[in-house]
Amino acid sequence: MIREVRREEIPACVDLIKRSFRTVADEYGFTEENAPRFTAFATTAERLFWHMDSEHRPMYVYEKDGVLCGYYSLLIQADNECELNNLAVLPEYRHAGIGKELMEHAYSIARDNGCKVMNIGIVEENKKLRKWYEDNGAVHIGTHKFDFFPFTCGYLKKEL
Repeated sequence: MIREVRREEIPACVDLIKRSFRTVADEYGFTEENAPRFTAFATTAERLFWHMDSEHRPMYVYEKDGVLCGYYSLLIQADNECELNNLAVLPEYRHAGIGKELMEHAYSIARDNGCKVMNIGIVEENKKLRKWYEDNGAVHIGTHKFDFFPFTCGYLKKEL
């Protein structure tokens, strides 16, 4: 079941996000030393409370049998656009369609918020993830290399 995040669940969401993104960090050799701003290392309760209280982001979890096993949030932007943030599924719950359900839910919530375009950022080297987003309707639009990341950031858009 997908539902809004409750305030008291923020610490559990931090753990879910960090555990989910840690598999990417491990696969590609990201560490807290070489990529301190990567989601697996930079997500904190303070940051998620900021998203909730100051940015008023729509924030959702996927709950299965009492376990929060999926998460995403949306940053509503200018010009009827939004950014998908931290779409995550715990490793032991992957390959069961939860990510696709969360993505489709995010598309719906974005449209409900007046968004016409969803922006998505990924680790460009993660070809499997890029293909997954493309298979779900997103179009790759470019890349950017930041000095503070040991990877290239890839960008996709989904017309809503």
